Amino acid sequence: MALSRDKIRSAAERLDRAEKTRTQIRQLSLEHPAITIEDAYAIQKAWVEMKLARGRVVKGHKIGLTSKAMQSALNIDEPDSGILLDDMFFADGGLVPSERFIATRVEAELAFVMKSRLAGPDCTMFDVLNATDFVVPALEILDTRVERIDPQTKASRKIFDTIADNAANAGIVLGGRPIRPLDADLRWIGALCFRNGQLEETGLAAGVLNHPATPVAWLANKIAPNGLALEAGQVVLAGSFIRPIEARKGDTIQADYGPYGSVSCYFA
Repeated sequence: MALSRDKIRSAAERLDRAEKTRTQIRQLSLEHPAITIEDAYAIQKAWVEMKLARGRVVKGHKIGLTSKAMQSALNIDEPDSGILLDDMFFADGGLVPSERFIATRVEAELAFVMKSRLAGPDCTMFDVLNATDFVVPALEILDTRVERIDPQTKASRKIFDTIADNAANAGIVLGGRPIRPLDADLRWIGALCFRNGQLEETGLAAGVLNHPATPVAWLANKIAPNGLALEAGQVVLAGSFIRPIEARKGDTIQADYGPYGSVSCYFA
């Protein structure tokens, strides 16, 4: 890693303060031009550990950047991941407090609820399906504690900034009809996504690396060298198959998954 332990800790503290004060910080990739992906995950880990020390509980994982278009745009060849904590879960059809976030966006995806422990290496899509209890429609609430565009240089945030920022995760809403993983061809599950009753985006789960179980297998393999696994009962967001929808105070976001139900939230 290029960054010292002190710099990693400092970056995590700045992200933590940014979330609490709803004030974005400058891109870490500009502050530390030599930053690596390993550094970014170390910053994310340090930030999550701060939250765990305050009583938060790990409830799962999120996977992002699962489309080839997004990977090409950021010049990477694999997804990224973040941690889901207990205070990130909101009720289907419920209220989401707008004042908690800075620049909110919402994505539609499938969530895998694990039935048994899933550990790499060499984990495959079939291992994922065997280890999954239910697949359920979901909305992911995104936020960014890091400036998307630097006001001085006009530089866009990089993959390092997103990873350090817990892969931009801020919340999750589970809804719809839970299904067993082999009861449907998950590739063909799609969603119509509305903001205040107007259709904004549509997509198919096949947009997530051709099958939404594929990134879950990737994550199990990715975290295996650290002695980690996807644990029974954890929720894993497999990645969005739509472009993010901007969400502001007063907006209702709904994703209609057809025969698999719908999931929605209101930004109060």
